[in-house]
Formats: sequence, structure tokens, C-alpha cells
Amino acid sequence: MGKCGVEVGVDVFNVAIYVLVKACEMDLAVKMLDRMRLVDVAPDVVTIEEAMGLIEEMTANGCCPDKVCYHTVMGFYCKEGRVDEIRRLMDKMANESELISDHVTYNMLIHMLSKYGYGDEAICFLEEGRERGFSFDKVEYSAIVHSFCEKGDMDKAKELVDEMCGNYCVPDVVTYTDVMNGLCSVGKVDEAKELLQQMWKLGCKPNTVSYTALLNGLCRNGKSSEAKEMLDTSEEDWWVPNSITYSVLMHGFIREKKLSEARDVVTEMIEKGFSPTPAEINLLIQSFCQESRPKDAKKLMEECLNNGCDVNVVNFTTVIHGFCQNKDLDSAFSVLDDMYLNNIQPDAVTYTAIIDTLGKNGSIEEAVQMTKKMLHKSLIPTPVTYRVVIHRFCQHGKVDELLSLLEKMLLRQPCKTAYNQVIEKLCSLGNLEEAYKLLGKVLRTASRTDANSCHMLMERYLRKGDPLSSYKVACRMFSRNLVPDLKLCEKVSKSLVVHGKSHEADELMLRFVERGKISPKNKFNKVISA
Repeated sequence: MGKCGVEVGVDVFNVAIYVLVKACEMDLAVKMLDRMRLVDVAPDVVTIEEAMGLIEEMTANGCCPDKVCYHTVMGFYCKEGRVDEIRRLMDKMANESELISDHVTYNMLIHMLSKYGYGDEAICFLEEGRERGFSFDKVEYSAIVHSFCEKGDMDKAKELVDEMCGNYCVPDVVTYTDVMNGLCSVGKVDEAKELLQQMWKLGCKPNTVSYTALLNGLCRNGKSSEAKEMLDTSEEDWWVPNSITYSVLMHGFIREKKLSEARDVVTEMIEKGFSPTPAEINLLIQSFCQESRPKDAKKLMEECLNNGCDVNVVNFTTVIHGFCQNKDLDSAFSVLDDMYLNNIQPDAVTYTAIIDTLGKNGSIEEAVQMTKKMLHKSLIPTPVTYRVVIHRFCQHGKVDELLSLLEKMLLRQPCKTAYNQVIEKLCSLGNLEEAYKLLGKVLRTASRTDANSCHMLMERYLRKGDPLSSYKVACRMFSRNLVPDLKLCEKVSKSLVVHGKSHEADELMLRFVERGKISPKNKFNKVISA
């Protein structure tokens, strides 16, 4: 199943193990358990019970389980931190199978418990192993340190590092870096800097990852300028920044709104032979645009292009959107031309940004032409494109132009709610007559969405003091076997009576009686009440 691309879940493994145990295929059952661990399928209660049943079955059949069997089940218990069951299994292994827990057993338990976040339990087994004469090196200690760092328990992590030094088991650069990263993640940057100095004193030279972790901590605590100073002294401290180092610093300056400094970091990054990713470029471009600095955004993008960085359609679109936000359509079109010159094809998002700005400025004819151009290039209108076109055209009362354009858009990409959106937008703008003309478009399917659009139109007519038009909308709904909201129709009925339209009020309630929604008595009472 796995080879065919079918995901194998825990239930499949449970059934397979159960069948193999019942068939006395113990070796295959053990292999299945091990396979489950290798493909990272989390065991459940059934799995563990089956695993224990496997060991019991093997013992009953005179086939003593080996350490691999016991260690496999112990690994499952480690994932849930079930130390009592682990110890019972260790006793069972010694008493029934005459297998003594050795260095391999303790090593496995320490690593597995640490992996699943049970650092305290791992320490207990480490100390127990040492009492039994087993020696553990920095690999086991580092696993526990990493567990504490992952949980943010930095006091225990530092305490264990100090213990390692006291036991002449000097932590390596990976362990120190792990602790530094953990300290920075909880805001203890000063302690991380002290740890860096401690590394030098103990002859453990920090590497690029170590310094990058510290720089990341400084940046995340609003000290990007200090991080930049540390970067500038990298040659003196005998370490070489990498692309991640520069990326960390760039993100820090952006968070602090120091965009010019962030741009300088990108420039230095490129000079050092590293290329920012399109996502990193876009983050800085977007930040410039949000600060109403699209020209700086364009300059940055051009610098990246000229230096061979990977600049994509999203970067160009962000710059175009920035110019559009500043109502600088000439510059936006200039960037659009640059896209073609750089063999980067605009997408629907690019066109939508320009269409939105054209519509906002009242340049409806240009917006129509831009939309047609987008369709001509076989680009699919997005839901945002529909919303933008509908909003801007309705805003300027260009309903006929909108309907003509929607027909072309719908041929390219169907949108079931397009006309519903038009009606609702017209209602919100108070253009109820145009909205009423479109009822036939939405009543073709008689869906719940159509009902909501009709209800909105009815409510707007009521607010305007025109219950007769609300009544007409309700009648058209009934004619399409779409039952309007009863409470809303009761309001319409009362308003009709107030406006001297008792016959229509009676007819409206009668429609509900005919469909069994209210009883004739209730209908009579509602009309009398009105």
C-alpha cells in the first residue's frame, strides 16, 4: 500500500500485528512493529496492547522474545512517558527472558524519552545507568539538553550543561548552540551572550550556527542594530555569516520598521554572494509599499534583478500594488511593461490590482479593456477579481457595462454567486431598481444563497418604505418554489396594511398557508394583528 502511495494508518498496522500474532508469525509481527516506528506512525492503546500480547504469546509458545522485541515495545511506552510500564517490562525481560538491561537499553530509553519531551524521566534512567556502571557521553547528555530546550526549561538545560563540564564531558558546539537558541527563544539574550563567552573559555569555538542563533535572539528582542555590529565583527571573531544569518538580520530590521537598514543588509548579502529568496525579497518590498515607499520597493527589486536574484511574479505584483495604492498608475503600468521585458508573465492577481485602481479612479472603460486583456491571455479570474469588478462598477453605476463584462468572465471561470454579489452590492449602494432587474438571474437555481440575496433586497425596500416592492420580490420567490423568510414576510405584511395594501398582505400570508408553513387560524390572527 505504501509503495502505491496509499497512506497506511495505525488501524492497518494494528490489524496486521493482530493477525500475525494469531498466526504465530512472531518474527513478522516484530518486523511490523519496527516498520511502524520507521514510518513514524504513532501507536495507540490498541497497538501497545497488541505488542504486549505479542510478547505474552511468544513466551507462552516457548519462544523467548529477544531484546529487539522488548526495546520496540519500550519505545512505544517512551512516546507516552509511561515509565512505570517501562520498568515493569524491564523486570519482565530480566525474570522471564533472562535478558539484562544493558548499556544499549539505557541508551535507547534516554534518547527515546528525550525525543518525546520527557527530559526529567530521561535523566532518571541516565543516573540509574551510571549507578550500574555504564558510561554516557555527550551524545546522551545533548539529547536531554535538547529536550529541555524544546520545552523552554532553560534552567534545567543550563544545569545539565554545567554537570557535563563537571563530569569532564565537555559539551560540543551543537549542544551549546541548542542552549543558546533556547535562551534566546525565552528572551534571555544576555545569558546567551555569556554562554558564547563560556564556549571560547572552554576551547569550544562557536560556529556560524551559534552566532546566527544569538543574532536571531537579538533581533527578536528589538536589538537588530547590536546584531548588525556583531555581524560586522565576524572576521575578527573568525566566523563566516551565511544566507540564514543575513536573512535573520533582515527580518529583524523589518520588524523594527528600519527598512533602509534592512535594504543595506540585502545589498551586503548579495555582495557576499548570497541570493535572497523571492519570499524574502517580497517581505521587504511589501514593507516599503506599506510605508508608501513603492519607488524604494521598485529600486530594491531592480537591484535584485540586476544581480541575478530570483525575482518572480509575486514580487512584481507587490510593487504594482504599491504604486496602485499610491494612485500612481503610470508607474504601475511601467512595472507591468518591465515584467514582459524580463519574461515574467503577469497573473490574475497582477491584473486585478490594476483593474481595482482603474475602477476606483472611475476609469471604467480602461478597467473593461484591462479585464478583457486578462481574459485574452487565458488567465482565470479569481474570486477577488469578481469582487473587485462588481464593487467598482456598481460604485460608479455602470451596471450595464458590468453585466456585459461578467458574461465574458463567466465563460472563462464560472462563479455561482456572481449575480448575487451584484444584487447585494447594489442594495448596499441603494440602487434597488437595478438590483430588482437582476432577480431573474439569481432565481434560476433557487438556492439558499439566492434566498439571502432576495431577503436583502426585501429588507432594503422595507427601509425605504416600499413594502409593495418587497411583496413583489416575495411573490417571485414563491413562483420559483423558494419560500421566503416567514418573520421577514410578517414585517412586510404589517407594513402593507399600514400603507393600505391589505389585499396584498392577505395574499402574502396565504402563500405560507398554501405551503403548510402556518395554519389558517394563525394567518387570520396575523392579519388582524396588523
